[in-house]
Amino acid sequence: MFLHSFTRATVRSGLPTQLPKAPSTLIPSSTFIKTLLDIKCRSLATIVADARTPNRPDVPPPKSIAEPPTLPAVLHLATGYSFTGVSFGAPISDRKVSGEVVFTTSLVGYTESMTDPSYCGQILVFAQPLIGNYGVPSDAERDPFGLSKYFESNRIQVRAIIVNDYAAKHSHWAAIESLGQWCARYGVPAISGVDTRAIVSLLRSRGSTLGEVAVAPSASAPLPALSDSIENPNLKNLCAVASTKEAYTINPQGDVHIALIDCGVKQNIIKCLAKRGAKVTVVPWDHDVTKDNVKYDGVLLSNGPGDPSHMSKTVANVKAIMYKDIGHIPTPIFGICMGNQILGMAAGYKTYKMPFGNRGHNQPCIDLTTKKCVITSQNHGYAIDDSVDVPGWMPYFRNANDGSNEGVRHQLLPYSSVQFHPEACGGPLDTDYLFDNFLNEVRAFKRERKRVEPVAQEKPKTRYIPGLPGVRNIVEF
Repeated sequence: MFLHSFTRATVRSGLPTQLPKAPSTLIPSSTFIKTLLDIKCRSLATIVADARTPNRPDVPPPKSIAEPPTLPAVLHLATGYSFTGVSFGAPISDRKVSGEVVFTTSLVGYTESMTDPSYCGQILVFAQPLIGNYGVPSDAERDPFGLSKYFESNRIQVRAIIVNDYAAKHSHWAAIESLGQWCARYGVPAISGVDTRAIVSLLRSRGSTLGEVAVAPSASAPLPALSDSIENPNLKNLCAVASTKEAYTINPQGDVHIALIDCGVKQNIIKCLAKRGAKVTVVPWDHDVTKDNVKYDGVLLSNGPGDPSHMSKTVANVKAIMYKDIGHIPTPIFGICMGNQILGMAAGYKTYKMPFGNRGHNQPCIDLTTKKCVITSQNHGYAIDDSVDVPGWMPYFRNANDGSNEGVRHQLLPYSSVQFHPEACGGPLDTDYLFDNFLNEVRAFKRERKRVEPVAQEKPKTRYIPGLPGVRNIVEF
């Protein structure tokens, strides 16, 4: 079916029905590059518009940007391999872009993945061959809570993308621009015509590595060589980069008040809480909620990018929350992705860097409390080492593929976390019930807190009236 659609589309567009065969070497020859430039980026089965497609809503278009030029481009890996292709994003001929090269196996949701703050500092390789066929919707549209309707943040978070086959002709009722135009508008390079299967095979067999993307200034110019040194984004605190700088509140009429510690939160996490009736106050990654005058009913630790070892301040703040709960009705805590690692470190677990991480929409996980398997969306390169028992805590979920930890929970108190994404914008939705579980706990403990803990009485105001020498009489008023 796919081959038939491709052949039909290429005939309609006047492109050759047989593609040039790439040589067996990892670096295509100059002849192959020229052929790629001649046919540019293949336009697949979305060339002819469907007359039944509904009209796109009247939304303000972004600042007009022409389709970026197609120029020779290269992805250099720090391990010595190079992959050449065609640039269809920002033509960054005046600079190079570096980052950690990772891959995702997700079949849909490239706009959600590219705006996910967990990808901050990374060059994203799509294992799905066809990318860009449904274009990009408007980033100006908002949902009822004032959050972005289609994206996970307010900008593209990845440093560059690598695809096998870019569909230059997109078709979708909500699209207002192509993927190439979107990338160019945010200054993000993108390369097509690359053997992404070879890259994925290398990363799976040898582990994740650093990489560098470069674009030639013209079709006849030589491709830039690999730089002498490549910046390692994991040496920085990427959560501090991705986190909000000021606190803000969503759905202020909610019946329970959740403090969301933003380590690079995906906006759909906020939506999942707000849609279930919660008031959500989003605070920076290093904010200590125990010092706030507000009494929060629950705390959520968000996802985020990079190495969890940089999050010692957040770990200390989570410990302060749990310590403050001693002798009182506890405040439920729920962690997601980076939040799982933060809660785990606060409990006493260690973390480690995985060989190539888990990124995609098809990761099976076992709920160790029910023994049921769920399909999850994931995006992480670090995990909790639960090989050593921590008193009072237990593993919550286990990855059915590689056996890695997918969550921890306290045996008695309402503290739990998961490594995957239950909000999963782009799917699957097997685990969105975890938000119901969390908010049910929050509401139950709030009711218990009202029943058990006395209402705080305001201390009477006092003034001092001079009396006998050396004596003061206190009068309440």
